[in-house]
Amino acid sequence: MIAAAPGALDLDKLYAARLYAARARPYLATALYALHVVESRTVSTMAVDRYWRCYVSPVFVARTPEEELASVWVHEVSHLLRDHHGRGDRVARERGLTGRGDRLRMNLAADCEINDDAFDDDLPRPEGAVLPGLFGLSEGELMETYLREIVMGLVTRDLAWLDCGSGADGLEREWDLGPDGAHGLSEQERDAVRFRVAQGIRGRPGHASKSWRRWAEEVFHPPQPWRQLLGAAVRSAVAGAGGADDYTYGRPARRSAGVPGVVLPSLRRKPPRVAVVVDTSASVSDAELGSALLEVAAISRAVGGRRDLVTVVSCDAAARIVQPLCDGEGITLLGGGGTDLRSGFAKALRGSPRPDVVVALTDGQTPWPSARPSCRTVVGLFPRIHDYSANEDDPDYVPDLPPDWAHVVTIGPTP
Repeated sequence: MIAAAPGALDLDKLYAARLYAARARPYLATALYALHVVESRTVSTMAVDRYWRCYVSPVFVARTPEEELASVWVHEVSHLLRDHHGRGDRVARERGLTGRGDRLRMNLAADCEINDDAFDDDLPRPEGAVLPGLFGLSEGELMETYLREIVMGLVTRDLAWLDCGSGADGLEREWDLGPDGAHGLSEQERDAVRFRVAQGIRGRPGHASKSWRRWAEEVFHPPQPWRQLLGAAVRSAVAGAGGADDYTYGRPARRSAGVPGVVLPSLRRKPPRVAVVVDTSASVSDAELGSALLEVAAISRAVGGRRDLVTVVSCDAAARIVQPLCDGEGITLLGGGGTDLRSGFAKALRGSPRPDVVVALTDGQTPWPSARPSCRTVVGLFPRIHDYSANEDDPDYVPDLPPDWAHVVTIGPTP
């Protein structure tokens, strides 16, 4: 092997370390080899940008053992695979994090997410690696959670040198080549790399840590923007339900233009009526009931703001009173016992006039009607990691999945 010139970037050592990393973490090989190396005397160690360029300090490569360099390769590419730059941008907008100190905290939080299970006998922990325990935090959390807990102080002051680049927090650095620079990956190429890595993890899950397996599942099944999905499902249902069944001269038909001197009536769409069945059993939390009330208001907006067209049925093991939404600002949700939404569906469908759409907001731990209701049905499902042994009524009870005739939307934290 030819030794590198003094002061030059030792590419042989750097690439040997990348090969070492690919052998230690074979499911990351596609991502490791997708990175393009850029020599930089500005960065202190190694850093990445969102376009999958890796900026490398020659001095750092020269003084760092090959095994530790392999660990740094894995660390830097993990920032990109986990979209820390995109997530950092979103968090910065939501929480008003604009200063460099905020971005340092974000970098530290992202490092905690990666490093808590990144290293083992095959891949040694590099010198100065930031772990959650340094801040008295538990392992296994996401960057956004760590960011809330890490505060500026003596510990963070001593880590001011740490900088994994804009690929770790979204804030551009002076050394970045930017979107028009050479050797950057397009958005489609970046997504393809992530998908290939996720395929490798799912194909041989025993080789990956728990956090990487969780990441791979989210790549294949990304979190749903449930509020938009629930609103779209309700709008779709009411659009199909409110058919045009009456005539009006208030808005002449377009065909009138073809018949001079004659005004033809147009068909008028009947406003759809929506019945909302809210699961108020003991297994539904107060926070979820509060969320259900927010969705009732959103459903009212979906039908054009006609509060008189929306009714609410509280239901645990038995259906409670039916409340028109226009009766007042507050909706009283009664319940707290077992769960049987069949009575709630029955009461909603007995309403006069009958609803065009039934929306059920529930955790799913309920029997369902055996027959398809006479109107469209949307189910907003609060997610559960079921512990059936703790069921309030029957330790052997396993709830049925929502029926095929319902449009199901999982309700959960917005990503």
